[in-house]
Amino acid sequence: MDLEKQPQKPVVPAEPGAGIRASDADRDRIADILRDALAEGRLDAEEHAERIDAAYRAKTVGELEPLVQDLPAAQQRGGSGVYAYGPDSPAGPAENLIAVFSSSVRKGRWRVGRRTNAFSLFGSIEIDLTEALFEQRLTVINATSIFGSVEVRVPENISLRGSGTGFFGNFEVLTLESADPEAPVVVVNGYAVFGNVEAKPKRGRRVSDLHDRLRKHFR
Repeated sequence: MDLEKQPQKPVVPAEPGAGIRASDADRDRIADILRDALAEGRLDAEEHAERIDAAYRAKTVGELEPLVQDLPAAQQRGGSGVYAYGPDSPAGPAENLIAVFSSSVRKGRWRVGRRTNAFSLFGSIEIDLTEALFEQRLTVINATSIFGSVEVRVPENISLRGSGTGFFGNFEVLTLESADPEAPVVVVNGYAVFGNVEAKPKRGRRVSDLHDRLRKHFR
């Protein structure tokens, strides 16, 4: 066989850095983009779960990038810069609010983490975000109510989304879409069993009142 007459396949150069081992920070960065895509409705819950699982199983940067190549890049979040979020940090443990035959309240000036788990069993939980400090754009609240209640209150001018189920109970999220693409996004997920989960805006409260204080806080 004359090897010189065989067609030569073009060599496709590897993307720079594709073979570099992925760090925890790399995985968290991809996870943040996927969470935003879920909140914005670009991914459904099944697609999000599949990509998140793949992200945390990835060994190299080259395995991570395809998971978000069809989504807006993280740097496109710049926008108007009206909202003064804190510096990005690796996702820490979720804050847990538990009420078993009791009540739990979170309100006032407090720093909202990326994730909050609220569990109510024959109890009540109130989460008031109207004066909270949003250190990141996306906040996810996982709410579970069994013979109890979980109430979430947000400012009127943020985006509020959610998905959940009521089994002989009520799961209600009053969807909001802020006119500002950089406004905080709160996503409430979960279920209610003989109980109530409710998320809605608090009339007259707007996060814009906190802008100056947020800027001073993060200087």
